[in-house]
Amino acid sequence: MAQADRRGPGRDGPLLSQRAAIVFLLAALVGIGATVLAALAGNVWPVAVSVGGGVVAPAVLFFNQIID
Repeated sequence: MAQADRRGPGRDGPLLSQRAAIVFLLAALVGIGATVLAALAGNVWPVAVSVGGGVVAPAVLFFNQIID
């Protein structure tokens, strides 16, 4: 029995590819890890969140390059 196409009329494909989702997930995890480490190092939360946010963009670039 053939499986029906899950995309009905008027529906597009997925919003993100699997590769893009993995890259963004890994970058988010790196950002959360950097935030936690900065907070544990004694920085106040606004500084820790800024550190975590500043790490996300380079992490996206890094994981985009190494994941083919």
